[in-house]
Amino acid sequence: MKNLRNSVTLIGRLGANPEVKELGKEKAVAKISLATDDSYKNAKGEKVQSTQWHTVVAWNRQAKFAEKYLTKGSQIAIEGKLVHRMYEDSKGEKKYITEVIANEFLMLS
Repeated sequence: MKNLRNSVTLIGRLGANPEVKELGKEKAVAKISLATDDSYKNAKGEKVQSTQWHTVVAWNRQAKFAEKYLTKGSQIAIEGKLVHRMYEDSKGEKKYITEVIANEFLMLS
């Protein structure tokens, strides 16, 4: 069960092309917007669609893969871990972010 700690697997579609930044000779980071869909029936028996948006971050080799192969609308599976962080904006207000740090991608489309 050790490998199950902080493990996330998502299947969804990209909402935009990955945003990739070069951070040096061998470093790169990609920010990916991923939509996952879910449906359920409410108390009236009506089908309700729900979409959740996730920010996925990929580093180095994974970032280069995302830049080369992933485009808006692509369906992918991602395995990674959840990371929560906080920062202060220019007005001094605290902002909280939850991201998925990608370890692996699997192209489904």
